[in-house]
Amino acid sequence: PYFPPTSWQISNINGGTGATNVVPGEVEIIFNFRYCPEYNGEGSTEANLKSRVLSILDEHELEYDIKWEHNQSYITPEGALSSAITAAIKHCYNVTPELSTTGGTSDGRFITDISKEVVEFGPLNKTIHKLNECVGIDCIEPLKETYKKTMEILLGKGA
Repeated sequence: PYFPPTSWQISNINGGTGATNVVPGEVEIIFNFRYCPEYNGEGSTEANLKSRVLSILDEHELEYDIKWEHNQSYITPEGALSSAITAAIKHCYNVTPELSTTGGTSDGRFITDISKEVVEFGPLNKTIHKLNECVGIDCIEPLKETYKKTMEILLGKGA
């Protein structure tokens, strides 16, 4: 499979007023599923995941209000863009890149409906989601050159 197995993340739990001697009247939990678009079998479809969550809540007779949001996963077929950036990376770094879906949640999902190919390429994310998230200045120039070479290849001005 192109993606790791489906997983469930709880990203925030909030309840009560902060006092240690008061039982909160309600709790807010923010969670997400990172699921494989190949669905890892019947158990990981969107409908099945929702059904399983609701079943657990109902089993414990909880009152709940869930606001479901969904962003479709995608896999870009290999084509002109992926070939161009692969060639540019080979040219600029003298390495053959691996096409991969690792690296976390992709903002590319927001443009897949309007673009035939979506490719993400950027600096290593050593500090992603950490205090003082940053990119080293020494990463900028090689990225610029790679993007420039990709455009030259796409426009037929360099191989």
